[in-house]
Amino acid sequence: MKEQRIDVGGYRLRTVEQGEGLVVLMVHGFPGLAWSWRHQMAPLAAAGYRAVAIDSLGYGGSDRPTDPAAYTADRMQDYLLAILDHYRADRAVVVGQDFGAQYAWNLAVRAPDRVAALIATIPYDYDMAGRAMLGSAQRLPADAPARPDASSPDRSPTERFAAMAREHFVHFHYFQQVGPAERELADRVPDFLARLFHELSAEGDLWRWKTVPSEGSGYLDVLPSAPPLPWPWLNQAEFDHFVAGYHHADPMLRFIGGLNSYRTADANWRIGKEWADHDVETPTLFLYGEDDPSFGFFPDWEERMRTRVPGLRKIVAVPKAGHFVQQEQPDAFNAALLDFLDGMTV
Repeated sequence: MKEQRIDVGGYRLRTVEQGEGLVVLMVHGFPGLAWSWRHQMAPLAAAGYRAVAIDSLGYGGSDRPTDPAAYTADRMQDYLLAILDHYRADRAVVVGQDFGAQYAWNLAVRAPDRVAALIATIPYDYDMAGRAMLGSAQRLPADAPARPDASSPDRSPTERFAAMAREHFVHFHYFQQVGPAERELADRVPDFLARLFHELSAEGDLWRWKTVPSEGSGYLDVLPSAPPLPWPWLNQAEFDHFVAGYHHADPMLRFIGGLNSYRTADANWRIGKEWADHDVETPTLFLYGEDDPSFGFFPDWEERMRTRVPGLRKIVAVPKAGHFVQQEQPDAFNAALLDFLDGMTV
C-alpha cells in the first residue's frame, strides 16, 4: 500500500492507495481515519479499482489547522477535488461515511461532472450538524408532521442545538464552544474512542444522552464505559491504530478535525442554502447499517431519499451493523459495493 501527503491548497492530506484503475475515493467521518477503510482496500484493488482513502483534514497524518473556517463544506469540497486532480481522476467513485457522506453528497451535487458514482451510509439532505434534512419548506412531503420549534428551518443550527440542549445534553451544542471538549478529551483518547465506537455500533445505545442534563455535563458523562476489547468487529491492534492516529503533541489538537466539523454548522447552513433544492442525479448506492443508532436523527429519511435522489439505484440495509457498517460487517459491505460497481458503466 502506498502512502502520500498531498498538497490540497495550503494544507496537506495523508492518503493511502492500493491498486490501479478508476479511483474509488473513500472519506471517513468522526471518529475515523483512512484506517476506517482497511477492509475495503484490497478487495477494491483486486476488482480493478484504485482504492484511495484519506485522513481528512484535522485527523491522523493530515494537517490540523485550528480555524473552523478551514473545515467548511466548500473548503472540504476543494480538498477532495484537489485529491482527484492529484490522481488525475477526471471522474471517480466517491464513498462516504458520517461527515464523509456529507462531503460525498455535496460533491455529487456541486461538482457532478467529477463523480462517476456515489456510495453513502448517511441519507441525503442532511448536512451533518448543518441543514439537518430541512431542505426548503416546499420540498417536504405533504403529510410531514409539523416541526418542533428547535427544528425550525428559520433558525440557525447553533440556535436549534441550544434549544435542544435546554432539555438534555446534546453533543452538537457541547462541541460549539472552543475549549471544553478539547480539555475533557485530550488525555482520555483511548477511553473516549472506545466509548464512542461502541455506542455508535450495532451493540450501542447512543440515545442515552437524552437522560443527562446539559448543565455541568461533558461527553464522557454521557457515554457509558465500553466493554473490553476485542469486539466482534474490532480487535486490540486495530483499535490501537486508531488511538495512535488521533495522538498529537498538542493535546488541544487531538480531536480538532471532528470538533471543527461540528463548528462549521452555521457556515455550512449558509453555504448550503444555494443547494437546498438540488437533487442527486449521480448513480447512487445507499448502503447503511440496519442498527445504526444515528438514524434517530433522520426523520422519514427513506421517503426523502427516494424523492431527492433520482440517481438512486438501490438501498441496502446491512444486518447486525451500526454506524461503522464498513468495519462491522465488511464482507456484506464489500459484496454490495462491488456488485453495485460491477453493474455500473463508470
